[in-house]
Amino acid sequence: MPPQVGVVKFEDRPVPEIKDPHDVIVNVRYTGICGSDVHYYTHGSIGKYVVEKPMVLGHESAGVVHAVGSAVKSLKVGDQVAMEPGVPCRRCVRCLEGNYNLCPDMAFAATPPYDGTLAKFYVVPEDFCYKLPPNVSMQEGALLEPTAVAVHFCRLAKVYPGNSVVVFGVGPVGMLACKVARHVFGATTVVGVDVNEVRVAFAREHGATHVFLSKPGSTPQETAKKIIAECGLGEGADVVIDASGAEPCIQAAVHVARNGGSYTQGGMGKTDITFPIGIMCSKELHVTGSFRYSTGDYRLALDMIASGKLSVKELISETVPFEQAKEAFENVKTGNGIKWLIEGPKN
Repeated sequence: MPPQVGVVKFEDRPVPEIKDPHDVIVNVRYTGICGSDVHYYTHGSIGKYVVEKPMVLGHESAGVVHAVGSAVKSLKVGDQVAMEPGVPCRRCVRCLEGNYNLCPDMAFAATPPYDGTLAKFYVVPEDFCYKLPPNVSMQEGALLEPTAVAVHFCRLAKVYPGNSVVVFGVGPVGMLACKVARHVFGATTVVGVDVNEVRVAFAREHGATHVFLSKPGSTPQETAKKIIAECGLGEGADVVIDASGAEPCIQAAVHVARNGGSYTQGGMGKTDITFPIGIMCSKELHVTGSFRYSTGDYRLALDMIASGKLSVKELISETVPFEQAKEAFENVKTGNGIKWLIEGPKN
């Protein structure tokens, strides 16, 4: 019988053991709550991934190396690290071509049937741990995961210096997409679009050059026309990224893009939607789906944060003790704040 949704339980579990000489055990210190965590918490499934037994949530984590396998060379006990939470098979065609995020045998934290990182200890391969330099905190390290998602968006969308970019949905990942497009890839006009006034105000202050508060009642064409006019996009945006997964945003996004522009779908929503395929074809849009992150995305995210080119700490709204995890999930569920972190267990 599937577990109850919305129920948080604390369990005592054995300390995990190192079974592969290349693995390390990380004492998890901070974990960010992602929208996917909340979706499993409230619905028990995301698409084909269904929670069939109680599952540990969390995959945006950083901590301290607690133990290392006999073959580990680049890390030692006491190192502060960010953890990349998905480990591929390393042998299939997708892995060998560098697109390991598309590995059919990916073991990803907090995606059924695999437990997540909201625990005191978590085992991860050495090469999926990223040692944090002294000027990057573990709180910032926990935000490497969503930052890598944003980097992947911009890579696939082919954001170039001088481009105009419109991002629909400025939650944590959409906000990071605005920042990455502008401060890493060199976009000169970055528009953040959302229905939430607080998020729009935050985007205006922390990443976007322009913002647009979308209001109900407008057609996708009307919304797109207003965005183009109010944000000075001329014939439309060079690049459009949808980080919302919401059907009205997706429809408006296609209309916002210029002829020959780029459209990247990053947000996951309903399985089936009404999509303006005729507009997509007549504009010859370059359409790409984006899923998690792949080769080089985590490293670039860390390098940009460490260099000071990209700031992420202002996204952290609250940090709560492990015992208040349910409170944190409830706050994220209701849209309170931008990014909530949960401290690792102290005992």
